[in-house]
Amino acid sequence: MADTPLENLRIVLVEPSHPGNIGAAARAMKVMGLQQLVLVKPLRFPAPEALAMASGAEDLLNRAEVCADLDGALRGCHRVYGTSARNRHVSWPNLGAREAAASLRTDLQAGPCALLFGRERTGLSNAELDRCQVLVTIPTADCYSSLNLGQAVQVLAYEIFMAAGVETSPAGEAVAPMAAAEEMEGFYRHLRGILQSCGFLQAPRETQMMRRLRRLFDRATPSANEVHILRGILTELERWAGKGKVDRKNQDSL
Repeated sequence: MADTPLENLRIVLVEPSHPGNIGAAARAMKVMGLQQLVLVKPLRFPAPEALAMASGAEDLLNRAEVCADLDGALRGCHRVYGTSARNRHVSWPNLGAREAAASLRTDLQAGPCALLFGRERTGLSNAELDRCQVLVTIPTADCYSSLNLGQAVQVLAYEIFMAAGVETSPAGEAVAPMAAAEEMEGFYRHLRGILQSCGFLQAPRETQMMRRLRRLFDRATPSANEVHILRGILTELERWAGKGKVDRKNQDSL
């Protein structure tokens, strides 16, 4: 297998309710060379059912990271993929399992990435999907499309393992470090605040507009340095707007 840094990939299970599914996911990961399991607010963990279903992947369970929220699970990741079977009103990049694995193959070379799986019954919420730059769907037969959590992890883990043996980036090409999830969230908070202050973001379309702006910047896959530049621009705009208010106030006092 090529030297793809599979260790950079986090498999994130958001609020899993069945410990057996956690164990099944760990087993699916281990046989495909994936090592980072992250759990966000699991209902029950650790649990005997998880150990029973892991069947040789107990080491992944023992070092699994348990987080209180999605922010902690995504800290340091520059690219987030989320699994979803639902149609969305806003156009996300939407890839099938095999295409997503090939895309991850490239993204992992630039640093840590996360692959999110939602709750067994309801999947990922809209707010959680907003944190993803790419949505992933697993093609199924029309007559029956239901996959349980362990099966979904196995399918995508297999595709990622297979894609890891395919060279997709030119040898020796330097890859600039992409912005981490928390850096992008800081930028989006900064952008939202300025757009609210200038009156561009107004109810009831504020959430939808920010969602579209997220898609725009996510498609650009900015590097950490580029996000710093964007934040610098926003800061200077704030200063300029503040200076304008002071100048107008001085003129009015004359």
